[in-house]
Amino acid sequence: MNQALHLPQWLNAGWQRLTGATPGASEKSVPVRDWVNIGSGQPTRILGYDQVLLWLTVGLLALGALMVYSASIAMPDSPKYANYSHAFFITRHVMSIAIAFVVCLMVLQVDVKTWERWAPWIFVIALLLLVAVLIPGIGKVVNKSRRWIPLGLMNFQPSEFAKLAILLYASNYMVRKMEIKEEFLRAVTPMLIALGITGALLLQEPDMGAFVVIAAIVMGTLFLGGVNGRMFLLSVAVLMGTFVLSITFNPTRRGRMLAFFNPWDPENARDKAYQLTNSLIAIGRGEFFGTGLGASVEKLHYLPEAHTDFLLAVIGEELGFIGVAAVVLAFFWMVRRLFAIGRQAIALDRVFAGLYAQGVGIWIGSQAFINMGVNVGLLPTKGLTLPLMSYGGSAILMSCVALAIALKVDIENRQLMRGGRA
Repeated sequence: MNQALHLPQWLNAGWQRLTGATPGASEKSVPVRDWVNIGSGQPTRILGYDQVLLWLTVGLLALGALMVYSASIAMPDSPKYANYSHAFFITRHVMSIAIAFVVCLMVLQVDVKTWERWAPWIFVIALLLLVAVLIPGIGKVVNKSRRWIPLGLMNFQPSEFAKLAILLYASNYMVRKMEIKEEFLRAVTPMLIALGITGALLLQEPDMGAFVVIAAIVMGTLFLGGVNGRMFLLSVAVLMGTFVLSITFNPTRRGRMLAFFNPWDPENARDKAYQLTNSLIAIGRGEFFGTGLGASVEKLHYLPEAHTDFLLAVIGEELGFIGVAAVVLAFFWMVRRLFAIGRQAIALDRVFAGLYAQGVGIWIGSQAFINMGVNVGLLPTKGLTLPLMSYGGSAILMSCVALAIALKVDIENRQLMRGGRA
């Protein structure tokens, strides 16, 4: 039988002053969260969503738009972009953010159970789009890669949609296979087959960078779902072997890898390591405080794709170490919040929601890490954008949608903790 704990009068009075409670209220109120005043007679105010996650997203989008404008403003001076206005890229970028905002408002109206129920069909749609983009006349070729489907307002990239689709599917799959997760072959083989089909389609575009991120999402979700540890490590080894073979037997990838190990060789610096060397020059010029907003030299047609894959190099040149460190910290804190939301969902016995939120953290974190690693010369050059920041309508849209669903997970978590329904 529970017994009341009687405190000395002076200690009880001090505690009431600290918490703002009125005498006698503690026996009638049941706290639902630490540091919430529940005895003052005023309505309890508990925020209905994770403000930190929301403002981190808004901040990265805003800084990204600013830097995309800075990195792209001089591009029309090049003959390749002579027919473009100086505001062409920033206009399309802001339009993509506006579209993402509207779509996210609609996504927030859909409960997480609906996403769980439709996850397999969303994955099937993603596979069909990956097939469609390879068909001449449907898929658009840019820089020798067939990755985009023209949709008027934006060129849609099915590989970005595939990241969201396979995350939803993997989270749904682990919930369905929870009872046999220790039986590796039965639990994991179907998921690895799905990953293999997706990877084969992506490599036909080719889009090795997207395949790496999708593989990280799938393997991370399997690990968090609790599959057999030793067999999981064996799967990771097999996957790494697949990546090595795909590099070894592809002359372009093999050349990039060799150039990566010796980028300052004159021949490499003029060819396969040209982007890397100019990225390193840009970051070096920025030093600690940067050259100033808009003062980048490398963006003046020296650094290719300065507004997309190498936006971080422009940030490093114009905003210096301080700017790069702020971006790294923002992504770290975003991943931390996503994992916290996932843990809370799992604690509330919402396994799908928890795996999904943590999977978004793996997605954003791994892609940001790879992009940053490429920009500073830690990783070979890959065609991956910096999430939420680089120019690219599909990437902005799908990243925002993924975060909106994660925010919905958090909203439903808080509803449950207040005694409501998700």
